Amino acid sequence: MSSFIPAQPPSAITANSPFTPEWLQRVSADLPTSQQEKLALAVQRAEPLVHGIYTPANEPLDSHTAAVLDILQGLNADAQTRICALLAILDTKDQLKYEALKNEFGAQVATMVGGARALYKLGVLAAKAHDNAATGTDQREMKRKMLLAMAVDLRIVLVRLASRLQTLRWFVSSKTLCPYDYAKETMELYTPLANRLGIWQLKWEMEDLAFRYMQPDTYRTIAKQLEEKRAEREAFIEHIVFTLTKALGDMGIQADVSGRPKHIYSIYNKMRNKNLRFDQLFDIRALRVIVPDERSCYGTLALIHAMWTPIADEFDDYISRPKPNGYRSLHTVVADDEGRTFEIQIRTTDMHHFAEFGMAAHWHYKEAGAKGGQVAASAEEQKIAWMRQLLAWDHTTDDSEASTLLAAVPEHIYVLTPQARVIELPYGATPVDFAYYLHTDLGHRCRGAKVDGQMVSLSTQLKTGQTVEIVTAKSGGPSRDWLNTQLGFLASPRSRAKVRAWFNAVELQQRISQGQTLVEKELQRLGKTAVNLEQLAQKLQFARADDLYVAVAKDEFSLRHIENAFKTAEDNTAEPAAKVFHANAASVTRTGRSGVLVVGVDSLLTQLARCCRPAPPDSISGYITKGRGVSIHRSDCKSFLGLLAAQPERAIEVTWGKTGDALYPIDLAVSASERPHLLRDISEIFARLRVNVVGVNSQSRHALTQLLFTIEVKDGEQIQRTISALQDIPGVRAQRQ
Repeated sequence: MSSFIPAQPPSAITANSPFTPEWLQRVSADLPTSQQEKLALAVQRAEPLVHGIYTPANEPLDSHTAAVLDILQGLNADAQTRICALLAILDTKDQLKYEALKNEFGAQVATMVGGARALYKLGVLAAKAHDNAATGTDQREMKRKMLLAMAVDLRIVLVRLASRLQTLRWFVSSKTLCPYDYAKETMELYTPLANRLGIWQLKWEMEDLAFRYMQPDTYRTIAKQLEEKRAEREAFIEHIVFTLTKALGDMGIQADVSGRPKHIYSIYNKMRNKNLRFDQLFDIRALRVIVPDERSCYGTLALIHAMWTPIADEFDDYISRPKPNGYRSLHTVVADDEGRTFEIQIRTTDMHHFAEFGMAAHWHYKEAGAKGGQVAASAEEQKIAWMRQLLAWDHTTDDSEASTLLAAVPEHIYVLTPQARVIELPYGATPVDFAYYLHTDLGHRCRGAKVDGQMVSLSTQLKTGQTVEIVTAKSGGPSRDWLNTQLGFLASPRSRAKVRAWFNAVELQQRISQGQTLVEKELQRLGKTAVNLEQLAQKLQFARADDLYVAVAKDEFSLRHIENAFKTAEDNTAEPAAKVFHANAASVTRTGRSGVLVVGVDSLLTQLARCCRPAPPDSISGYITKGRGVSIHRSDCKSFLGLLAAQPERAIEVTWGKTGDALYPIDLAVSASERPHLLRDISEIFARLRVNVVGVNSQSRHALTQLLFTIEVKDGEQIQRTISALQDIPGVRAQRQ
């Protein structure tokens, strides 16, 4: 592959080649003659191309490949898998192309080789991803799923695992320091894959080797403790196996009794998770007993408890009370006369087969936790179950049966961002789906896409392992064509919902604008331009002015109702009175003394406009109404400026006089993210500053709370002090209306 380093051009086979006749005999001895011949042909094709090439770990590629085949033979892998391992490492433009491979080794091998090559490249990209790039998801799990999904034939994953194990072995044998990130990637990505496939040999060894380089001091400490007692432990287990087998035979129970080795990383995990010392572990010595039937399980258990002393609280009956995922077995820990403890698992052949190959296999309850849970047989799990059974098949089995199991359409695909972050999308997803997954605004502004560096149509269906980059406009929104299912721009219901929401929002804004124009024209006709529109909407039984505008725009509310809402005569230009709760005795709303001088006189009838609620020392202006005296506005009030433009002759000069202790109602707009106790925190500020609240109006939109408080203040200094105190509350913004 492109990541391998050539030391010299491929040349003739050298004398020290690892592809010896003895090696070939060893790695093909369990195959039928016809498959042995195919494997020999693959060796013949591969050997001159790998000679003199080195892996990124500086291991000779021919030695690496030969060792990988030894591993696969030990796993009982079929001929196609071994041939794939030989040929997939070669990635040249002119040699061993798909058609050449298909002609010599069949379409299945050619497809596997292509998939394995892609998987190698994908592994390099996935290694670049950083877990902290994830947003609400686990990137490690995403990478594992992506590798599984990328493998159209799960035997490809088996080849990848065997190659990874051999590289780790090479680091040990060559005394080359394994990079920490390489060991970490092994632990986080490849050992869980081996676990899911039930390939315990690979899982345990990769865990131990990766752990050796991730925590070398801890590894050496445990290894030393194990080695000190290894011979004694092996002799002990051999004695227990012999003793128990004989005792079961005397009872007429045919049993397969074997020792279960405990691996260093497994020991470390148990010590860490249960806070135990090495000498406190019960299952450093462990056995498994497989018997013909369920009755024999309990008979074996009774015999074991009669022969050795059971340890309290260390017995689990998963036969009568299976785990939620269906796992069944008896687990017990016993001690001999010298106090040496050991664990024994007892199960039937069927239980053992179910635990090893069933859909509720060992990896489910190891990774799902204590709760477990019966997991539906997804396409991924079906492929895993097929893979695990494949390792136990006889090599004469027709492989066409295996091919049919791989034809199921996957539920998801896994693609990469340019930063190598793995994204899970539904099968059939397009670049537009990808953009909306990353961010709603990115989806709205999506105008093009590059897949693996090449520009593609936005309706292109993405495939697992591809790298996707979105080309955006600076602004704008989605196309209505994206909602046309026949055009195939969107496969995700989530994406379609976001596009519909965008158009609904645009339509809503258009209706609000249209309705507001109609309402304002009606108010101008009625001469009511100084009306507070929010208060008018509430008087007309709408929660907000926007709701009124929408109803008017949709012809669901007649403008006549606005005219009918005004009960006073046409010349009454005052706004609808706002209800005041518990106004202070000194409030101008009670005393009627605004303290405003009209052309220097304080005895003229005045009223403070509710649209802007002026208070000292605001710059103010007056407007002469019909029958209600002079309406006092802040000089920058939009309603006043509108009135002034229509009838400038009604403007009159006003100033603040002696206000004394008078309190003036003003409106404060407070906005904050929705959270518990928000209103309590704000109320405490008002109470501490001794500010009287006479009105509250609230609404929530998009997780944002908006509050409108009407408070009574003496002057501008008190207003600023109140606003500053409110803004000291985290996440709160306050301003005067």
